[in-house]
Amino acid sequence: MLRAEDALSALLADPATPERTHRALEQALVFARAAFAGLYTPSDDGEVLCMADSAGVPRTVYGLRDGYPLTGSSPVADAHHTGRPVWLGPGELADRAESRRTPARDFSLAALPARRDGGRGCLLAVSESRDGFDTEDRKCLELIADAVAGPAPAPPPDGGELAPGAFSLAMDTGRLQVGDDILELFGIGRDEFDGKVETLLGRTVPEDLPSLMSVVEADHMTIGDRELEFRVLQPGGPPKWLRLRGRLMPGGEGVPSRLSGTVDDTSTLRTEMTDVARVQRLAAALSTAGTVRDVSQAVVAALRRPLRADRIALAELEHDRLVVTVLDPPEPEAWPELWRLEWRTEWPDAPVRAMPTLAAALREGRAQIWPAGTALEPALADVGPGGLAVLPLPAAGRMTGACLIGWDRPHDFGPDERALLTASAGLAGQALMRARAFDAEHELVGMLQRQLLPRRLPELPGAVAVARYLPATAGLEVGGDWYDVIPLPDNHVALVIGDVQGHSAAAATLMGQMRTALRAYAVEGHPPDVVVSHANRLLVGMETDLFATCAYVDVDMEEGSAWCVRAGHPPPVLRHPDGSTHIVEAEGGPPLGVLAQADFPMTPLGLRPGTLIALTTDGLVESAESDIDEGMADLARRLAASDPAQLGPVADGLLGEAHRGDDVALLLLRYDGMDVHPLRETWTVWRVPEAVRHARRFTRRTLRAWGVTTHLDAVLLVVSELVTNALVHTDGPVRLDLTLVDSRLRLAVADTSPRTPVKPTSIGWEATGGRGLLLVEALSAAWGTVPASGGKQVWSEIALDR
Repeated sequence: MLRAEDALSALLADPATPERTHRALEQALVFARAAFAGLYTPSDDGEVLCMADSAGVPRTVYGLRDGYPLTGSSPVADAHHTGRPVWLGPGELADRAESRRTPARDFSLAALPARRDGGRGCLLAVSESRDGFDTEDRKCLELIADAVAGPAPAPPPDGGELAPGAFSLAMDTGRLQVGDDILELFGIGRDEFDGKVETLLGRTVPEDLPSLMSVVEADHMTIGDRELEFRVLQPGGPPKWLRLRGRLMPGGEGVPSRLSGTVDDTSTLRTEMTDVARVQRLAAALSTAGTVRDVSQAVVAALRRPLRADRIALAELEHDRLVVTVLDPPEPEAWPELWRLEWRTEWPDAPVRAMPTLAAALREGRAQIWPAGTALEPALADVGPGGLAVLPLPAAGRMTGACLIGWDRPHDFGPDERALLTASAGLAGQALMRARAFDAEHELVGMLQRQLLPRRLPELPGAVAVARYLPATAGLEVGGDWYDVIPLPDNHVALVIGDVQGHSAAAATLMGQMRTALRAYAVEGHPPDVVVSHANRLLVGMETDLFATCAYVDVDMEEGSAWCVRAGHPPPVLRHPDGSTHIVEAEGGPPLGVLAQADFPMTPLGLRPGTLIALTTDGLVESAESDIDEGMADLARRLAASDPAQLGPVADGLLGEAHRGDDVALLLLRYDGMDVHPLRETWTVWRVPEAVRHARRFTRRTLRAWGVTTHLDAVLLVVSELVTNALVHTDGPVRLDLTLVDSRLRLAVADTSPRTPVKPTSIGWEATGGRGLLLVEALSAAWGTVPASGGKQVWSEIALDR
């Protein structure tokens, strides 16, 4: 508690700068065991409490929002209205109305009013500790609320003067106010500056301009601190490195209104850091570390150089083994021989029982320090002959791993250094536990999606199809984008692409269910609008909070035509053989799972040999910088400039410019036309006494017209048996289809009964029936049954010698 008071007193003694607020929030991570701390302040219109700054784990992990209405019943609004702290445990959070939007994890929440010296706002803190915030933690949070409550320095009005090294950028107008020191860093005189941010951006190194633009054009970004380094061109000599530190200030409805901060020459920045600053830097690095390896590298980067350590190892604890994630230095000869014998792989492991001293430290759960000359087992003694520190990494009442720090020369452990190691171990343990959970979920969802997407696309008659899928680079979770190519009877092919809302295991699971449902409805022989309508009703009946978009295209390879159905999804793009492109104006229905009774109209497409059909998800054509109309137009332009002879390079080129902020699925099909068109004829079988004779006569007449003179008796016998079975065992209409491709004749009889005919296993001599399917099997090269539009189709193929 005393260290917290000293640290906060030092902060309050500094001028009220944007960095002071952030540093004060980081104290909650160090001294109050908070996993997240954020400051909410009223917006310009006074209707919303907007997040002005935050530290620790990303707020989305706990379902927290950028802003809360002042008239609502959120903990932030309650603390702001009453002027009293609000303390909520996991059970109390579950009873609140917003609990259904909260992730399924236990945590405690604290909201404290921040009103010292006329300031306005609210401190929000989250703890993953099993007991929540204890008495000491609450006292620390009250001190921190006072520290962040001091009114932030208001930006000067347009035309006013700033401190020499400060700047203020209005996000709506782009007008920039800068101090004289900043203009000197950019090599611009006060008389030369026109107040436009573009003037300064023109002096930056072109390679650094995109990252700088992402800050100064950050309307889409959340409120909070920004920091980056960039280079400016110098008239003579190499470019100069500068560091920008700033904070996006909230405006109405939580939209950033102003970016205020400082710009410094990195060569003049102070290099010495206090222990508190090191813990702050480590907390900031761990808050953005997504994987176990990221956490390990952040710990090594934060501790090895300040402690002047010769080697650091960080390992996860799995049952009775240590799974090492980072060895620094990575060279094997820098580590004891036992380690080199046990740890042979990229992710090596060693039994804890081989190091009893380490096992005892893990059981006690406290940082252990052994000076030079301490008698230790060889596996540990050689790690730190001049001194060894073992940091058990605790989280949620158990040990998640260990960090070993060793020195070759005798090292003197001071009290501040011990406090630094203890604070770092607590932060690293919590971060490691979160990263392990994220890694496990990411691997599970990734494996699930890989299993649910097609491993390979089928070979198509008269067409070539390729598909690509890229997961988002932002975040760890995999989304619900999918694609499919479904061969259908009569040389039809269904192209499907879709996108389930969200990025989670639930989205990936629902994606697999929708892909399976659409494939099943398509194979049953339904037209495109019926297939999509059935999938929509299925999703509505599943009572999930998620919805899906979908585009479905049924291509007739023989006729060179297609029908398109859209359900809230971007339309197809066609590239014609002459190189022209156009975006299909297909009337669409709502996304799947929104309305039970929804219409999904069909749009016809005309295809010529050489036409390319492109289907994609919105991750390729929509981003924060451009809307979907601009993205679709850009996709059409790039398709026009591509060479469709090789679809693989075309798909790779299209994905090469993807924004990667969202998952991307892409499906391309080039329609070439069929070299050989099948001959087809259809006969409707009427339920009359001589129906079978009429079917035989139709078959004989059709085969004669096609020039088929062999195997006539076998063909007519199969027709008789299939038509007789349909008339005897089913009701409703019966249809006979004949198809001839090369020297293979396909006979198919469709009826309205979904029951599959059963072939008898044995028939006695005295039996009067049951031999029909046995005859069909004996005379056919292949035969079977498939569902078709609520009924079935029994088919037989006969090889002809022509």
